Amino acid sequence: MSDNLSNLFSMPNGHAVDIKSLDRLNISQFQETVMNGIGQGLRISAMFAHPVSSDGLRIWAILTHDRQSLVVPVYTDLKTRCYPSLTPQCPQVQGFEREMFEQWALRPEGHPWLKPLRFHDAYGNTGLSKSCQSPVMGVTDFFRVAGEDVHEVAVGPVHAGIIEPGHFRFQCHGETVLHLEIALGYQHRGVERHLIGGPNSRTIHYMETLAGDTTIGHATSYCQAIESLSGARPSLRALALRGVALELERIANHVGDLGALSGDVGFLPTMSYCGRIRGDVLNISALICGNRFGRGLICPGGVAFDMDGQRASELRRRLDDVEADLNSAIDLLWKTSSVMARFEGTGALSRDLCDQSGLVGPVARASGIERDIRQDFPLGIFQYTQIPICTGDSGDVFARAYVRWLEIQRSIMFIREQIGTLPDGNSVQPAADLLSDHLTVSLTEGWRGEICHVALTDDQGRFRHYKIVDPSFHNWIGLAMALRGQQISDFPLCNKSFNLSYCGHDL
Repeated sequence: MSDNLSNLFSMPNGHAVDIKSLDRLNISQFQETVMNGIGQGLRISAMFAHPVSSDGLRIWAILTHDRQSLVVPVYTDLKTRCYPSLTPQCPQVQGFEREMFEQWALRPEGHPWLKPLRFHDAYGNTGLSKSCQSPVMGVTDFFRVAGEDVHEVAVGPVHAGIIEPGHFRFQCHGETVLHLEIALGYQHRGVERHLIGGPNSRTIHYMETLAGDTTIGHATSYCQAIESLSGARPSLRALALRGVALELERIANHVGDLGALSGDVGFLPTMSYCGRIRGDVLNISALICGNRFGRGLICPGGVAFDMDGQRASELRRRLDDVEADLNSAIDLLWKTSSVMARFEGTGALSRDLCDQSGLVGPVARASGIERDIRQDFPLGIFQYTQIPICTGDSGDVFARAYVRWLEIQRSIMFIREQIGTLPDGNSVQPAADLLSDHLTVSLTEGWRGEICHVALTDDQGRFRHYKIVDPSFHNWIGLAMALRGQQISDFPLCNKSFNLSYCGHDL
């Protein structure tokens, strides 16, 4: 690590540290450390606050160093409810600072866009009057643009079919989008609050339903956190089966996205094929554990379902069929000029903008950023095998679609390799009691990108606080940026190329 940060504690992904061993920084040192880290190539994977006394709050920043595979946790304690905002110099934290303001009435002075993130009441007793707790911007306060031919288009929060609720407000000049403002929070369930005092019998079910299409990703991050706090060491066999489930989840969702993108440009052959093939991939997950989304499979200490030779043979056969069908269906996309005319150049994001905003997953990789937890912070089976990173360079809808196709192919190869060489070992090893007064950070590359779970235990080994950052939390601002200068009719296509989670954001 560089000289300016070399004196800070750092640790690998999935390790636990005694909180008492970490240096407490004052607010100036804390902010200087964060800014120095960002300036030297680190990212903000999480930032959050929790109470440490009747009138004091602790702010944590979880910095991650991709090139050195290190996690740097830093914290500061505040007795006041105001601090200088980092957002003007570090756009990555804009959402985190808004979240802390809404939850704990911590006001980041100088924040350029201080408004509620999810529109819920402040947590607990903030020590402030009700008027002080109220957000500075109301639920219906949006940016406004005035002038001839300028108009606004409001979409949602209710959408067609089974789409989750979210409100999108477009400021347009004619058909050109000047600004898209996204208002979420309709799916807020207070999950993080319910996790305090755990783990208990309900905890794993919360994790599996944080974002229903990312059951394996979130359950894996949670179980890695528990294992680091308890000293449990899953067998290589269990780690391999977790990896297979994670990549099946990636394939199923990427296939669904490619089908949805095809439908948004009216290309029905690939749309129809992908709808069916996605179901086939989900059925492979059901073959392993009895549930199409993988619920009940991942557990602390390993996996709850093993795989015998007959089932492994059937999995390989089904995977061969999926691959053959996908090669036919997806190949049609790249060979159809009308599809390429809509994909290429639409909703482009530059590499610099992705870096400044802290975007993750296929969205970042489509803009040329080689950012992937499986390579940068390998844990589980990825400590022993690698999946090549797939990137694009144009940052548009085409790049985001093509990166998904490349990742599907790499994931299929990985699954074949793992199933063909499953090591011996127990499928699960029971976890022991959790360490007290410890912190752990667990990172997983979900199909949308980086999943970050941060667990802090109290003196009884229970969760003092549990912070979850779904990749959608980082990437919603990227969708807003991608729409600037686009035709409003391009919104469905851009939206599908991101395919972000509403409930994953609204924890």
